[in-house]
Amino acid sequence: MELLFKICPAAEWREAARTGHYGGSAADRADGFIHLSAAGQVRETAARHFAGMDGLALVAFPADLDRLKWEPSRGGALFPHVYGRLPVDRALWVKPLPLVDGRHVFPPEVPA
Repeated sequence: MELLFKICPAAEWREAARTGHYGGSAADRADGFIHLSAAGQVRETAARHFAGMDGLALVAFPADLDRLKWEPSRGGALFPHVYGRLPVDRALWVKPLPLVDGRHVFPPEVPA
């Protein structure tokens, strides 16, 4: 099964779990969609957009999300974007994304 990933502060995800949906980060809301990454993109996303940030969560979703569109982003690569809120119950798992020696350490479920 293809997985899509959302990186967000763990506190944001805890709030989403409380309400039942994730409405996106401030950047997501400003752009009008929730930014996700495919497995081959998520490490670069972390390095580029979350450099030096600790206390993050990595949330895995199935690739059959409602309101999902693949749209060009960095260098024309297609990235998954969700228009609307993400239901928390669609998350397959949530794992911490710790920062060790300045780099995020991904769980083994994320292919290198």
